[in-house]
Amino acid sequence: MLSWDKTPALHPMRRCRAWVEIDLGALKHNVQQLARHLNAQSTLMAVVKADAYGHGAVTVAQVALSTGARWLGVATVPEGVELRESGIAAPILIMGAVNSLEEVDAIAHWNLQPTLVSPKQALVFSEALAQRFGTTLPVHLKIDTGMSRLGFPWQSAAEFVRFVQRLPGLQIKSIYSHLATADDPDPTILRQQHQRYEAAIAQVAQQFPALPKRHLANSAATLGYPDLHYDMVRVGLSLYGLYPAPHLESTVSLKPVMQVKARITHLKDIQPGTGVSYGHTFVAERPMRIAVVGIGYADGVPRALSNCISVLVNGQRVSQIGNITMDQMMIDVTDVPNLREGNEVTLLGREGENSLTANHWATLTKTISWEILCSFKHRLPRITIDSSTAPPFQTERVLKRSGDVGEKH
Repeated sequence: MLSWDKTPALHPMRRCRAWVEIDLGALKHNVQQLARHLNAQSTLMAVVKADAYGHGAVTVAQVALSTGARWLGVATVPEGVELRESGIAAPILIMGAVNSLEEVDAIAHWNLQPTLVSPKQALVFSEALAQRFGTTLPVHLKIDTGMSRLGFPWQSAAEFVRFVQRLPGLQIKSIYSHLATADDPDPTILRQQHQRYEAAIAQVAQQFPALPKRHLANSAATLGYPDLHYDMVRVGLSLYGLYPAPHLESTVSLKPVMQVKARITHLKDIQPGTGVSYGHTFVAERPMRIAVVGIGYADGVPRALSNCISVLVNGQRVSQIGNITMDQMMIDVTDVPNLREGNEVTLLGREGENSLTANHWATLTKTISWEILCSFKHRLPRITIDSSTAPPFQTERVLKRSGDVGEKH
């Protein structure tokens, strides 16, 4: 019977199977590029919801704030609390709708700033604050100009502002809206929303000359429409080095922050006529050498990409073959010499002149790059590197998430 003197440490195993690399140098570059692109009066909000699109919210927030961002945007109260617990003091906007008293308590306690989208919601906040805290809370009013999601009707913006201003405990910090088609080369709907937003702001200005902050632009509008920068922009996808649409790629220079890598766990030779993986959707037509790679759809690689994608091995592009399984996939390495178990495979990222992007995966699966980035599960360790220093792996560390066991390195 085997016995162990001590429990094996998890840290040395972080690169044994598969992992996500987060390039802090690329992130810094993107923040600087975006900040320089803004109008002089506009500030940058780094949107770090959904664990910073899978990149690690706390680390991304810290780097973005140290490099040029002034605000942070999240979707939920727990996301804001996580940032506060890490010691981040910057203003944090909760962009989702909050209705429960528990969430109101947390917002007030952690000095977060909620979005109000209806008079009913505003009353919940005002009554809770007056009864429990006796304090004033900064709030942000969202008006619906055409997204048909969250927001008070733009035609009644002044009425909404007047209602909230009369409530005790609430201080209006901004009036904002959300664009539905900013990434479309046809600006017709965007311009309609812009006109509606301008009309709403004009209504408010007639009654309240001291306007609060205004913000409208997401990543696409930030890149493509400088006249929509207003007092602040809310940038998510472009922060992480991806463009919302091909026609925006010439606006600023961005670098992808995320790379996805795994290791070869097994090598084998197969003969013509041999089927590969579940369903035998791939059958060898020649003698082949294949490699099993330790990553699958349970890690966030869509099964729909089976037999469609390439990966990089030793800088060489090779085909993925057979159905992607829960924890593994197979690749054709017939023409790659001198491989062994443990060799590194790049699924997303760059090796030499070759690069593989989330945009390509999104096109193949008929989705968007946002979803691809957010899909990588947390059993893949997030390991930071910094391409602005050499060699990058000297700065690697595992991103610590809520509930993680172990130390931050």
